[in-house]
Amino acid sequence: MVSRIVEVNNAALHCRIEGPSDAPVVVFSNSLGTDFRIWDAVVADLAQDHRVLRYDKRGHGLSDDPEDGWTMGELVADLAALMDHFGLSEATVVGLSVGGLIAQGLAAERPDLVRVMVLADTAARIGNDDMWNERIAKVRAEGLGVMADGILERWFAPEFHSHPDFPMWRNMLVRTTAQGYARVCAAIRDTDLLESTARLNLPVLAVVGDKDGSTPPDMVRETAELVSGSSFQIIRNAGHLPCVEKPDVFTSLLRNFLKAQE
Repeated sequence: MVSRIVEVNNAALHCRIEGPSDAPVVVFSNSLGTDFRIWDAVVADLAQDHRVLRYDKRGHGLSDDPEDGWTMGELVADLAALMDHFGLSEATVVGLSVGGLIAQGLAAERPDLVRVMVLADTAARIGNDDMWNERIAKVRAEGLGVMADGILERWFAPEFHSHPDFPMWRNMLVRTTAQGYARVCAAIRDTDLLESTARLNLPVLAVVGDKDGSTPPDMVRETAELVSGSSFQIIRNAGHLPCVEKPDVFTSLLRNFLKAQE
């Protein structure tokens, strides 16, 4: 298990690939304001018998924060280039929040790379222009520290705020650069995948925390219903990051879904 930097599309992306080289491939793409550590507990289980790739998108974690290349199309192209670099295809792509937008875009643009898709706490269209413009202006003017409490209320169910690990996740959020956060906000603002996602034809599992304040269950369900034959599951007592709050439940749902695709 080694972290590395891979140069794609004029950006150095921090990533980690682990698990048996000949095993089925699972790729994780994480949410706004997070790095790939949010998948730690899930990957600890899954990498025993899967080839697992996870990465920090540009502007997040230990990846570059370049001056250009900030459309959703370019975020999708980053992941495609990363998978090509490692020779991965026909993967299960698991996307959380903006990572779910990236997964949907990848499935539409590069169907050779995506065999199965898991959409966690995401939608084909998230929020509206006014909401994102207000958030972009605030983070550029005041930074993430001022915004953190409100974001964390949407991320986690109330009881998790007293969890011993809670400060770690808060620190992860506030150490994201204001520039990287704002630029990904703009990419989300400008993205509407309703038409392209409705044209997809592949197995899809959609999951959401019942206390998600960012992409509520009804929003996630509506996106799942765009793809014929999709499955939808609610994770109880979890917010926007169920892979952190309820990793055992998340992993069980993921494994059961993957087994059904064999």
